[in-house]
Amino acid sequence: MFEVEQQSITTLIQTYCAENDIPAPQDLQWKPIPFSGDWGISTSFFQIAAQEARSGKKVNVPARAQEIAEGVASQIGTPEGFSRVESVKGYLNLYFSSSEFSRRVIDTVLEDGADFGHGEAKAERVMVEYAQPNTHHSFHIGHYRNSILGEVLSRLVEFAGFDTIRASYPGDIGLGVITVLWAYDKFYKGQEPEDIHERGQWLLKLYVEATNLLTPKDDETPEEKAQRETYDAERREMYRKWDAGDPYMRQLWLETREWSLEELRDILSMMDIDIDVWFFESEVDKPSKAIVEELIKKGIADDERPEGGPVIVRIDEKLGLKKEKYRTNVILRNDGTTLYLTKDLALAKEKFEKYSVDRSVYVIDIRQSLHMQQTFAILKLWGFPQSEKCHHLGYGFVSLPEGAMSARRGRVVLFKDVADEAIRRVLAEIAEKNPDLAEEARMDVAEQVGLGALAYAMLSVDNNKDIVFDIDEALSFDGHTGPYIQNAHVRASSILRKADELPAEAAFDYELTPHEIQLVEMISRFPSVVQQAAKEYRPLVMASYAFDLATAFHSFYHAVPVLKAETEAIRAVRLRLIAAARQTIANALRLLAIRAPEVM
Repeated sequence: MFEVEQQSITTLIQTYCAENDIPAPQDLQWKPIPFSGDWGISTSFFQIAAQEARSGKKVNVPARAQEIAEGVASQIGTPEGFSRVESVKGYLNLYFSSSEFSRRVIDTVLEDGADFGHGEAKAERVMVEYAQPNTHHSFHIGHYRNSILGEVLSRLVEFAGFDTIRASYPGDIGLGVITVLWAYDKFYKGQEPEDIHERGQWLLKLYVEATNLLTPKDDETPEEKAQRETYDAERREMYRKWDAGDPYMRQLWLETREWSLEELRDILSMMDIDIDVWFFESEVDKPSKAIVEELIKKGIADDERPEGGPVIVRIDEKLGLKKEKYRTNVILRNDGTTLYLTKDLALAKEKFEKYSVDRSVYVIDIRQSLHMQQTFAILKLWGFPQSEKCHHLGYGFVSLPEGAMSARRGRVVLFKDVADEAIRRVLAEIAEKNPDLAEEARMDVAEQVGLGALAYAMLSVDNNKDIVFDIDEALSFDGHTGPYIQNAHVRASSILRKADELPAEAAFDYELTPHEIQLVEMISRFPSVVQQAAKEYRPLVMASYAFDLATAFHSFYHAVPVLKAETEAIRAVRLRLIAAARQTIANALRLLAIRAPEVM
């Protein structure tokens, strides 16, 4: 927002350093100074002083940093656009006048609109991999946490300025998938429901039933054991046929896989997620076997198949580590079959080479942390520089107040059921609290608020922590919730509608109230919060900011008169402040994949 001023001061500092034989700063880091009578920006000279010390000069770093700060302050005086300059403990602090800062912030937001906070284009491409449940199951609330985290992270890095690709890598083959195919083909062929969500949920029921038939029981009779073993043999024979390319098995697999993908695509559409690239586990099996041979030839992998063993990578040894960190990993079993790790290597290679990805983010269960670190380490051994910029965004379990979910036991909470219930509850709330809302608008508002509540419930908890999902808490209009933030947008919209017209300009030339100052402060932070959340790969940073911004707005709303302000000039200022707050709330909600309603 104040980039021109910052660049101007940076140039003056570089000139001062050149004239005084001081190491020129290559990348001065500016930080905002929180309001304490005035707003400002600050930079430090400790790195320059430390650089002089490293060059051999006898330097007391803190004292030298302060000396440079004083010299710069004396040289530049009070630059245009600033009210005062000071040097304190090695820092150079430049302050704006409160009225100028406030006016500049508000004008910038209203001029930029939906682009307010958008970062400069970065020279790197990011691929975020998420929204990838196994097929032949149904989309549950745990999958939803994965998907909303990945989508919000994609929006954040994209808005921060990175070229961003959204990717999904569903597991579409494996014994679990074959288990469903076996049950369907043997007991239920032709009985599938027509509705895409009922069909997806029906596949999950088949999986539960088949797992029950194929799992040994403590009290099973010899006849039951024999039948179970026969069923298991049939299932494994189906897997063998699929692997051999049997036409019937492949067609059955593709048809039922599409049922799962239809349900997945419809749910992603509900969440406003548009995946750019679809990878499938079944497609990387063959390439991954070729990669194993390449790694053997490069001396990265050791082939123990001649002795009856697997192909392994002794990662710690190859990296020259003295303490165990990554361990030894199997990348090909002695029967020639691949593992998840093998396929992840093949997928990474395609990402880097086909899509020119510089940074790759994997949104995957936190239990896979070691697996992902091992994958990145092998990529490094393999020679991919992108391995240094691979990141695992792990996330914890989603459980219910009554305990953990289990697909095998059929004890899961399906996302569609939760979403439908959330929308139903919001419709009931609207009927009670806003009965005059037009019938045609009710469903749209209910979807915005219901789905927004679910999204924020997932995003407001650190991704590394487990969540006990409670729909009653999520749908509350008070406290740390999505509807609370959306309600700030609604209130701002209501005031602006009543005002009829937004003043084209306003002079912030009176003493601002504490509530006005806090709101301006929160609005001004938005661009830096975008960059922080993207840099740290942490959706929680934006979720927390959105709540704090809404809180500042609600406090302002209750304490400060707007339409009946003391003077027309103050009314104009506050209307523009509300318009800027409304825009910033909308931008923050959009990055959180939550819609900003006009009414509730």
